[in-house]
Amino acid sequence: MRKHIYTIISFVLALVFTTYIALDTFVISHIYAVVDSTDSSNLSLATVSEDAAEAATNAVVTENSYTDENISITITTYRENDTNIYVADIQLTDSAYLQTALAQAAYGKNVTDTTSNIAESVDAILAINGDYYGVQESGYVIRNGVLYRSEGESGQEDLVIYQDGTMEIISEDEISAEELLANGAWNVLCFGPALIEDGAVAVTTSDEVDKAMTSNPRTAIGIIDELHYVFVVADGRTDESEGLSLYQLAEFMESLGVTCAYNLDGGGSSTMVFNGTVINNPTSGHGSKERSVSDIVYIGY
Repeated sequence: MRKHIYTIISFVLALVFTTYIALDTFVISHIYAVVDSTDSSNLSLATVSEDAAEAATNAVVTENSYTDENISITITTYRENDTNIYVADIQLTDSAYLQTALAQAAYGKNVTDTTSNIAESVDAILAINGDYYGVQESGYVIRNGVLYRSEGESGQEDLVIYQDGTMEIISEDEISAEELLANGAWNVLCFGPALIEDGAVAVTTSDEVDKAMTSNPRTAIGIIDELHYVFVVADGRTDESEGLSLYQLAEFMESLGVTCAYNLDGGGSSTMVFNGTVINNPTSGHGSKERSVSDIVYIGY
C-alpha cells in the first residue's frame, strides 16, 4: 500500500512540475525591463518635435486615408488568390514616425496585449502586429534604439530598420546585436524570412514558417524607396479568405514595387489597425477576434 502511495505522490508531483513548466513557458508573464518614456534613448528620433505632433491636429482623415504635413497613409484592399489583402501605402517626411511599441510598455516573456490596445496606448495612427519576440528565447530584440536581447539564433534572418529609415536583411550568424546598434540600427525585427531582397523575390514555393499550413493569414512590411513604406496584412483561414503562402505573399509584395520586404508574425496574430479600428478580420484560435501579441510596428508621433 505504501508503495502505491509513493507512486501516486510521485505522479502528482511530476504532473504539477510539468504543468508549471508549461505555464511558465506559454502563459506566466515575466517582465525584464520597463520602457522608460523619460529616457531619450527610448523615444523616437529627436526630430519628432512638438511642432510635428501638432501637425496631427490639422490632419485630413477619411475612412481609408490620413494626411498631414509629415505623414501620408492610403489604405487599399486587394483581392488576390481568393484572399483579402489590406495594403497601407505610407509616405513620411522623417523616419522618426516609423516606430515600434511593446505590450504593456515592457520587455519580457509572455507579456502581451492586442495590437489595437498597444496601438491605442501610443496613439498610433496605423499599426500592425510585430514579430512576437516574447515567445522566443533567442533572436535579437532592438526597439527604438534600445537593445533588449543580444542572444542570436543560428540561421535567423532579421529585418533591420536604421535611423535614417532604410531597411536591410541581415543574418544573425554574421553580425552581433551590439554591432548593429553601433551601425545605427533603430529597430530589429526577428521573425522572417525575407520576402524581397534587392527588388527580387527571396523565397521559393517550398519555403514556409516552421510547419505552418501553406495558406495563412500574413503580415509583412516593405520599403519602396526613401521614406516610402508599405504595411501588408492578408486575411486567411476563413471561407471568405483562403490566406497566402510565403511565395504568394512575396510575389504580391514584388507587385507593389518594394525593394526590401520581410515576413512578420502571421496566423492569428495578423492584424492591421487604422485610426483605432481593426480593419482586417483576425482569426485566432478562439474565432474571429484579435490574438494578444508582444509588440507592434506603427506610424505615429
